[in-house]
Amino acid sequence: MTGPIVAIPQLSLSDLDSDENEAAIRTRAAELPENVDIALFPEYALTGFVADSRAFSGAVTREYATEFLTSVAAEHEFDVLAGFLERDGDTLYNAAAYVRPDGTAAVYRKRHLWGDEASVVTPGDELVVVDTPAGKTGLLTCYDLNFVDDSAALTDERVDALFVLGAWPAAQSENWRLLCRARALDGVRWLVGAGRTGRGTTPGAETEFAGRSLVVRPDGVVAASLNRDERDLVWSLDRDVLDEQRAFVGSVD
Repeated sequence: MTGPIVAIPQLSLSDLDSDENEAAIRTRAAELPENVDIALFPEYALTGFVADSRAFSGAVTREYATEFLTSVAAEHEFDVLAGFLERDGDTLYNAAAYVRPDGTAAVYRKRHLWGDEASVVTPGDELVVVDTPAGKTGLLTCYDLNFVDDSAALTDERVDALFVLGAWPAAQSENWRLLCRARALDGVRWLVGAGRTGRGTTPGAETEFAGRSLVVRPDGVVAASLNRDERDLVWSLDRDVLDEQRAFVGSVD
C-alpha cells in the first residue's frame, strides 16, 4: 500500500451508554495495524442516539468528546474521526470530531437531519474542511450525502477526500453505497465511509443498521468494503490514483 492508511473499525453501538461505547472504541483502536494514519468511527460513535427526550441524558460536551478522542489518538499515534451527540447548553447537535495526537481538533455539526432526528437535534450551519494525511478533506454525516449542493461546495474547496460517518438503515443500504460512489465521482476524490452496524433503539421500534463501510476511488469504483460484521477495513488512499483520475477528466490542481 502507498499513501495514507485509513482504517474503519465497523461498530455496533450502545445507545445512550457512552462508557460502553468508549470502551469499544479503545479496544478496536488498539487492534488496528501500527501503520494506520487515520481511524474513522461511525455517526454517534461515542454516545449512540435516540430520537426523544432521553437523548439529553446521553449527550456529551464538545470538550469531553475531543479530550477522549485525543487520548485515543495520542495513545496510538494516528488521527481519529468519530461522531457524538453534542450538548451545548440546552441544544443538541449531531457532531463529528476530527482530532490529532497533539490535541488539535475540528468539529463538524451535521447540516441535514433525517426524520425524527430533527425533533431533538439542531442542524449545523457550516461545512468543515480539515487538513489530513489524505490532503484537504471534507467532513459529512450520513444524510448529508443526499445534498448535491454541499458536494459542489466541497468540490469548489478542492478537497482530496471526503470522510463520511453514517448510521444508515439496513433496508436502504444500497442508497448508502450509491450515494458514496456518486459523491466520490462528482468531486473526483477519495471517499471513506464509516457505517454503524448492529441494532439501535428508536421510539416504538428497533432499527437495524447497514454497516457496509467502504472506500470509494476518485472514479466512483468501490475499492474495498465490508458487509455487516464488526470487522476492520484498512486501505491506502493512493495519491497517484487521485492525480491520474483528475488528469483523465481534466480536473487538476
